[in-house]
Amino acid sequence: MSTPQTENSPEDANNRSFWMPGNYHSTVRRTEDAFQACSDIITCFQERARVERQYAVQLSEWSHKWKPVVDASPLYGSLLKAWQCFLSSADQLTSLHASICRSVASEDSDRVRTWQKDSFQKKLFGGFKESQDTETGFVRAQKPWAKRLKKLDKARRAYHKVSRKEQAARERESRADGNPDVTIDRQKKLQEEREVAQQEADKVRSRYEKVLEETNRYAPRYMEEMESIFDQSQEEERKRIVFLKQAFLSIHKHLDVTTNESVKAIYSELHNTLMAIDEQEDLRWWKNTHGPGMPTDWPHFQEWTPDKKTKKGKKEVEKKVPLEKAVMMGGVRVRALYDYVGQETDELSFKAGEEFLKMEDEDDQGWCRGMKDDGWEGLYPANYVEVV
Repeated sequence: MSTPQTENSPEDANNRSFWMPGNYHSTVRRTEDAFQACSDIITCFQERARVERQYAVQLSEWSHKWKPVVDASPLYGSLLKAWQCFLSSADQLTSLHASICRSVASEDSDRVRTWQKDSFQKKLFGGFKESQDTETGFVRAQKPWAKRLKKLDKARRAYHKVSRKEQAARERESRADGNPDVTIDRQKKLQEEREVAQQEADKVRSRYEKVLEETNRYAPRYMEEMESIFDQSQEEERKRIVFLKQAFLSIHKHLDVTTNESVKAIYSELHNTLMAIDEQEDLRWWKNTHGPGMPTDWPHFQEWTPDKKTKKGKKEVEKKVPLEKAVMMGGVRVRALYDYVGQETDELSFKAGEEFLKMEDEDDQGWCRGMKDDGWEGLYPANYVEVV
């Protein structure tokens, strides 16, 4: 629960005023405060850089953990490709946030650290030269003013003292006047005491007014000297504010991923992949790969062909055909549904829409053997093509 603010009296405000002796110290301390602020800024954004690095590491771990699960998923076609795109997007974002970490931790922090080192000149025995120069300037400007204020305060207190003395004499004379118990001689003596007190008060008042006049006459010069030193301090502070503004803008630029073109490209690619999910195309692929669209060797009449005789002395060489692969005589014409780049030397590479021959059926690992029109033969993923 907040407490109501109390109004400060004019006297309190005057005591805190910049113009009062010693009240310039908060302005002098700005140099030390700015130096400490630079150190805090560096520490703050070094920590933010670690957050970016940890996020990049966690994204990478997440992607690597789920990649084998997704690749082995029962999903297929454009739906599987969409799920895989989330993982590839995470890999790209990993690189981006690792880059942000490097920029904030090195480029931005080093910039502030270098500026801090160049801008704050430390003295041999501690402190900063700028603070010392500002302090010296204010002390030199306030020294004669402080003397005048001290003299003025002394004159004021002396005047107030004799004024109280005069007031007491007036009150004693007033009480004695008309009092039958007070003799005429006593009344006369009280009158003389009041007159002496009044004369003394007039004399001290005159001295007080003279000192006040001298002090006020010196005030413009004092204000000019103080403002000159203050303006120098303001200029140094202005330079600090301008630099730190640019430093903050640089950090903002590195952290603001909303304007990063690579981020836009990552999420644009992901969105396009999601929008490319085609249920009809996926169902057609399943029909041709696992359903009634699959090619089959329907029963047909096979002509008997006599075995070829071999010459005596030579043994017949038998060619063994692997049982797990059924070789297709002449092959089946297929069309690529997606781009594929062979990862090994015995794999085919092709573009979506390209046609070639499937020479062997899909094996247990989901691979087929095919041959392109140029005679190049190799393996390819069975679910990347459809029968023409």
